[in-house]
Amino acid sequence: MTLTLKLSRLTKTYQGVQALSDVTLSVAAGERVALLGHNGAGKSTMMKIILGLIPHDSGEVVVTGAAPGSAVARQNVAYLPENVAFHPALTGVEQIASYLRLRGEDPSKAASLLDRVGLHAAGRRRIGTYSKGMRQRVGLAQALIGQPKLLVLDEPTSGLDPVSRRDFYALLDGLAAEGASILLSSHALTEVEARTDRILILSKGRMVAQGTLGDLRRDAALPVVLQVIPRKDAEAEVAAALPGATPEGAALVLPCAQDDKLAALARIVALGDRVADLEVLPPSLEDIYSHFSHRDGQ
Repeated sequence: MTLTLKLSRLTKTYQGVQALSDVTLSVAAGERVALLGHNGAGKSTMMKIILGLIPHDSGEVVVTGAAPGSAVARQNVAYLPENVAFHPALTGVEQIASYLRLRGEDPSKAASLLDRVGLHAAGRRRIGTYSKGMRQRVGLAQALIGQPKLLVLDEPTSGLDPVSRRDFYALLDGLAAEGASILLSSHALTEVEARTDRILILSKGRMVAQGTLGDLRRDAALPVVLQVIPRKDAEAEVAAALPGATPEGAALVLPCAQDDKLAALARIVALGDRVADLEVLPPSLEDIYSHFSHRDGQ
């Protein structure tokens, strides 16, 4: 497995306050990793260290096989901040062409990069007329210059409408399939739940959880919710068969531990056609994030 990013026991202190404490993580080629954490958890500090913008106090940081901020790392890493800013008098094509020149690449590639992020029709308009979501897509086009091995994205879907968000993640899927690694910070938990391979949770500068969504669900051991809708004429009978279930509208809601889920489902299935519908609701990423962020008084 090729790693594009590796942090080992990373520590950073600002004026006596520890922003990052003993953080260890890795991101493999082609992997999509979400970095979650409340404001002040240390996400921005970590990203700045990865980008070589600030030094770290101790630990090891390897970015695409090199030191952060080195010529090799800068060549291989792209960054998209939450709030991008471009010259309002330039068109989208002109702005991207200028970045291409700075990278020593052919400026005629600007139109195709904008087309890739869905801005082909607006490429000849001045950026001052763009919405925030459109400016965000210009930022993504700029980040794609040079086929980076690692993309560091800070709240990348901020300002995007639902269709643009879907298209954005489809683009990330394509980049990952081509071998690019993606580290993205986001508060939009429902988005990253389905569109990332692994999740990292920072709290007060410490890595409190990391793994796939399935891994985190097992580690958190939060209850599964079974939502049972009885047949109209069998409500009392179904309720009697499911002690611990509480009525919510037309449904009976039964929380159960992960280890008890199959036994509870067997009881429900045994009720046969007295059950009109059943839905199994596993803990959401929001539930899991809240659990790990507040565990042990975090």
